[in-house]
Amino acid sequence: MLKVQPYPDYPPEEGRYLRGNDYSPVAVVVILIYDQEKIPPDIENLVRVGVECGAALSGTLQTESIGIEKVVCNIVANPNIRHLVICGPESPGRRCGEALLMLLENGVDERRRIIGAQALTPYLFNLPMEFIERFRRQIRAVNLLNEGDPGLVRQ
Repeated sequence: MLKVQPYPDYPPEEGRYLRGNDYSPVAVVVILIYDQEKIPPDIENLVRVGVECGAALSGTLQTESIGIEKVVCNIVANPNIRHLVICGPESPGRRCGEALLMLLENGVDERRRIIGAQALTPYLFNLPMEFIERFRRQIRAVNLLNEGDPGLVRQ
């Protein structure tokens, strides 16, 4: 597959992520269920390992609305990214991982609500429909939610 240079302002959205190989076809999202000051080292290590293993971007996702909007913007800005690894413990209530999977599978309705998402506020008001549809065409999910060390799940 032909690799291209990402857009000049890539990644356009600030957030809690690391930038790796811009030509990689993979990005990693670790669901974050902790407050910023209480993020365990194991979660930070997951993010770092994503980049060390060659991902274009590796970071955390904490909200099912603005957080997903930032993920979509940053991935759409790099057409080389084709796969999104979604991992970590699912967040109770917010259900960010499930909302991201439902976005990829079903898209949004006329009110910009992610179809099929059980999250608290699964609305993507700040994204152009063009970005949402491009994200859905561009990305294939690798669902690793709740896989791995059960100690990462809040007790």
